[in-house]
Amino acid sequence: MPTPNPHALEFLLSRRSRPAKTLTGPWPDKDDLIPILTAAARTPDHGKLEPWRFVVLSAGALQRLATAVEDQGKLRGIEPEKIEKMRNQFANSGLAVAVIDSPVASEKVPPIEQTYSAGAVCLALLNGALAAGWGANWLSGWASHDADFLQKNLGLAPHEKLAGFIHIGTETNPPPERPRPDLNKIVSWVEH
Repeated sequence: MPTPNPHALEFLLSRRSRPAKTLTGPWPDKDDLIPILTAAARTPDHGKLEPWRFVVLSAGALQRLATAVEDQGKLRGIEPEKIEKMRNQFANSGLAVAVIDSPVASEKVPPIEQTYSAGAVCLALLNGALAAGWGANWLSGWASHDADFLQKNLGLAPHEKLAGFIHIGTETNPPPERPRPDLNKIVSWVEH
């Protein structure tokens, strides 16, 4: 008979990301982040390759990224509204963790499985922050997929990609509940 953990299950059944634009200081410090990062690093990882890494971005780094994204957006011909939205993601945050998908050469573990692991790290980091009492949100945006921007501003190697920015801070207001998937529409039961 399994040993249930009703508190953990209740957390997972009721967890809710907090909109990044509603997060404010105080922001987690290094001591606050270490257990959250440690929890995220326990993500399933076939072959124990650790095909991901973290870049912790404090307020100064985020302000630098806000300026850099404006320049890159203009260079790329991105619509002004999209540039402003991406700029605000950085400018209005005091702490974010960039999760880097950093695949490792492996005969046994294909790159797509390593990318899935990086995505799982994002969710584990988000849930770890929420479980620690912080507000958190997983964001991306056009600059998240711009290899030149990422290499210049976050030091990504040519084979790396960004899995997501996890913004973490103090929530100002609990978010409203949102509709959840209808299991009857997305679950198939195969019995034979």
